[in-house]
Amino acid sequence: MHRNVAKLTAAAAELGLSVETKEFPEGTRTAEDAARAIGCEVAQIVKSLVFLLDGEPVVALVSGANRLDEARLAAALGGTEVARADADTVRKATGYPIGGVPPFGHDRRLPTAVDEDLLRFDVVWAAAGTPRDVFPIAPGELVRATGGAVAPLKVV
Repeated sequence: MHRNVAKLTAAAAELGLSVETKEFPEGTRTAEDAARAIGCEVAQIVKSLVFLLDGEPVVALVSGANRLDEARLAAALGGTEVARADADTVRKATGYPIGGVPPFGHDRRLPTAVDEDLLRFDVVWAAAGTPRDVFPIAPGELVRATGGAVAPLKVV
């Protein structure tokens, strides 16, 4: 088991969750790749996106079928200025590489917004620390584990 997957699994246990990770050697770097590998809808894939909100890192958990509306993210988390985080900032803020950022288990707790569209599924799939590993989770548990603010986040 990759050390990042072990880190995510341990973080889940601390939150009272038991996660079962699955590895897909062909990769799950994009929502489309993940959905194809898992055999689910693209909308069931959780994209963990890191942005800077007023200069501080935040996480947006967005349905794989949606594009993030940055103004909606700012409104959901009570900020104004939104900027995309670069790869180094993502790794420093979360401890994980882009393409493998899980929704929780980061090096520090980050303010999180959860796309309301994820709540229409019984199960969604999120990255488990690498671009090849994912895990299923009920959306309600995702919200609880992240302490995320549920909000409309997609571009309309």
